[in-house]
Amino acid sequence: MSKRVMLLVNPNAGKGGYKTVLADVLKVLCAGGCVPTVFFTQSRGEAPALVERHAPEYDMVVCLGGDGTLSEVAAGMLRLGEQKRVIGYIPLGTSNDVAKTLGLSSKPVEAAKNILAGRPVSYDIGQFGDAAYFTYVAAFGAFTEVSYGTPQESKQVLGQMAYMLEGIRHLPKITACHAAVEYDGGVVEDDFVFGAVTNSTSVAGLVRLDAGEVNLSDGKFEVLLVRNPQAISDLNDIITSILLSDFSGPNVLFLKSREVHFTFREPVAWTRDGEDGGQHRDVVIVNRRSAVEIIV
Repeated sequence: MSKRVMLLVNPNAGKGGYKTVLADVLKVLCAGGCVPTVFFTQSRGEAPALVERHAPEYDMVVCLGGDGTLSEVAAGMLRLGEQKRVIGYIPLGTSNDVAKTLGLSSKPVEAAKNILAGRPVSYDIGQFGDAAYFTYVAAFGAFTEVSYGTPQESKQVLGQMAYMLEGIRHLPKITACHAAVEYDGGVVEDDFVFGAVTNSTSVAGLVRLDAGEVNLSDGKFEVLLVRNPQAISDLNDIITSILLSDFSGPNVLFLKSREVHFTFREPVAWTRDGEDGGQHRDVVIVNRRSAVEIIV
């Protein structure tokens, strides 16, 4: 029996590369017994409403785009309540952190073939505040503006190098913010230059976590907090900790928690899956365990 597939395409992802791969992806899906209908997103933030409106009409939802596209599709799935939550993901972005974590092929045609032959695995989703979601990271502080502040034109021309160049440009602007962080089993209060709540082994292709420390469906986040360096030796320790994924030192805290509550003295800018997450003084982040399934 033919399987009806909602194929949601972000035309801005991956240097606009959908133009060279879409026909081949459709060919693979059709040859595998699928009847795909293509939906193009016209603007950022449109995908959740498209998924909520149309997903019940299909047997499967597949997205062709970057991690931001996947994040929006997952948000749309959660709006469906307990209905279908299986997602096929064909990576076409700049960092593709979720794809790297799941071991998905970076070649769209191979990724499409794997969707046909693969199996769904459970994946935790983060709920940010009352009604926002993320698939792999919510972050504040140093370099968080880079992911959504990098011009789309630069991403398309330079790819990952665009993030690096934008990060260098933001170095003089890095400031610490005072935060109280409540997590399962404790509270920490200090001045931090960076904080991230993650469910991934890769964040922006720059921060790596040991795969042995990350369980994508255990109902817990990995939380990284970087204290404000007081001396050059502290800065060296922070850089070494991040490069080696060794968080045993005093300047980088590594925690696991089902829920995290941040309280700041002033509004702080956040990103969710590389997109602008708004400014917040008080935010609660909750793990929605195994909220979706992604085919691997």
